[in-house]
Amino acid sequence: MDGKHLRAGEFGAAARLSPKALRLYAEQGLLVPARTDPATGYRWYTPDQLPRARLIARLRALGVPLAKISVLADLTPQARALDLRGWLRTQRKRLDERAAVVEAIDRAYEDAALLDAVRLRDVPATKVVCRSRQVDVVALRDLIAAGQRDIRAHLRGSGLPYDGPMRVCFSDLVTPESEGSVEVAVACDGPVEPVDDLYIRLVPAHTEAYLPVPAPLEDYPLILRVYDAVEAWTDARPGATCTGRPYEIYPGTGAARFDVAYPVAH
Repeated sequence: MDGKHLRAGEFGAAARLSPKALRLYAEQGLLVPARTDPATGYRWYTPDQLPRARLIARLRALGVPLAKISVLADLTPQARALDLRGWLRTQRKRLDERAAVVEAIDRAYEDAALLDAVRLRDVPATKVVCRSRQVDVVALRDLIAAGQRDIRAHLRGSGLPYDGPMRVCFSDLVTPESEGSVEVAVACDGPVEPVDDLYIRLVPAHTEAYLPVPAPLEDYPLILRVYDAVEAWTDARPGATCTGRPYEIYPGTGAARFDVAYPVAH
C-alpha cells in the first residue's frame, strides 16, 4: 500500500493493540479498517485512525464495556469526560457495595445476636395472588411497590379482603449487577381469578425458620447478614434442613418492618 496506510501489524504496534484486539474491534464496528483486501483478507488502517485506537485501548484498560466504548468514542472530548466521570462514580459505588458484601460474608457467623433471634413457626396452607419478574436490586423496590398495589387493587375489585400479608420470594441472588427471579405475593381468602400477569397459587402448609429484620440491616447488602444468620442457624440445628427458597414477609414480627424466612423440615 501507499504511505498513507499502515498494515494491521504496524497499526497495532503503534496503537499498542494486539492482532486479536484489532480483529475484535473491527467485528464490533469500533475500529473498522480503512481497507480490506477481498482476496487475502489483509487489513490496512490510516494514521488518522490512531487516536481513536489509542482511546479504545485506554478505555478497555479501565474495564469499560465494549458497548459503552462504542458510545464514548464518538463523543466530543468534553462530553466524553463528563460521561466517564459519571461512569467512575458508578464504579466506586459498586466497589463500595462489593466491599460491604465481603464484610457481610466475613461476619456471617459472628452475628450471635441475630442467630439467637431466629425462631420456628408453623404456617398454614395459604392461597396467594402473585406477580413475578426478573429484577436487580435497583428495580426490586419498584417491583414490590407496584406488585403489592396491583394485587391489592385486584383483590379489592373482586370484593375480597385485600389487607393480607405480603411475601417476596427470591429464586436467585439479586444484586446491583445481577438479576434474579422475584415473586411478590399477597395472601387472599375467597374465590379470585387471575388477570393480566397476576396468577394464583397455593403455598402448602410448612414450618419456617424466621428472623425479624433489625432496621439497620434492612437494605442491601447488609440484609445479606440476616439471610446468612437464618441459614447458619438452620445448618447448626440438628435435624433441620432448608427445603425451599427464601422469602420476606411484610409486615414483620413485632416492630420489624419485615421478616426473613426459609421453609424448613425439622
